[in-house]
Amino acid sequence: MYSFIKILISSKERLMADKMEKQEQQDKRIEETGQATLDESGKLGNIHLISIIGEIEGHENLSNNSKTTKYEHILPSLAAIEDSSDIQGVLVLLNTMGGDVEAGLAIAEMIASLSKPTVSLVLGGSHSIGVPIAVSTDYSYIVPTGTMVIHPVRMSGMVIGVSQTFDYFKQIQDRITGFVCSHCSISKSTLEDLMTETGVLTKDVGTILVGEEAVNRGIIDEVGGIDKAIGKLHAMISERENTGDKREAV
Repeated sequence: MYSFIKILISSKERLMADKMEKQEQQDKRIEETGQATLDESGKLGNIHLISIIGEIEGHENLSNNSKTTKYEHILPSLAAIEDSSDIQGVLVLLNTMGGDVEAGLAIAEMIASLSKPTVSLVLGGSHSIGVPIAVSTDYSYIVPTGTMVIHPVRMSGMVIGVSQTFDYFKQIQDRITGFVCSHCSISKSTLEDLMTETGVLTKDVGTILVGEEAVNRGIIDEVGGIDKAIGKLHAMISERENTGDKREAV
């Protein structure tokens, strides 16, 4: 009897130790990459959380004082998610000022091509190149006070004042507007009008959309918070499991 009790205690201690180790690993992962796997709810399907925070960093490192999302962290994680048999859905949290266009579009394209259900939630803001990322998921939410800034593409550094430069700008802009319009219900003409609005931003060209305005414009699907976002994702996972639907990667 005493030996049996010792075995039970030992097993319980091992379970606690494993749980603590798992929590430590998750805490470290959140600190380093802003990601975590939500698998403690007991509901159908593990959800992987990806956060797009601060400025989206491209090929050049930003200063240590800047909050950044590194696309070299996000892209391999998305590939691993697609290949994982344990993860059934992805939740993307956004509070970003924008950043590198190529990196932002790469993240958006990767999310859009996932075969697993995806939901995004705009918290604080999803500005500039954060807009394509916000609409790249199967369903999108924005909190009532969340903002989205729609403006034309910009370029830093030396700019050569020739027609080829303006053509290059137009190509980049067309890539962004084409992606956004193909992943939400806003029309290209309306999106371009929002980008070139001159009466909203005091020192810039563009438009700020707050909460419900982003929904009314057809960019975001619904106003809601984390409860709705996770609930929607679980419902999508459940529906997918029940119907056996496997969406092909684009």
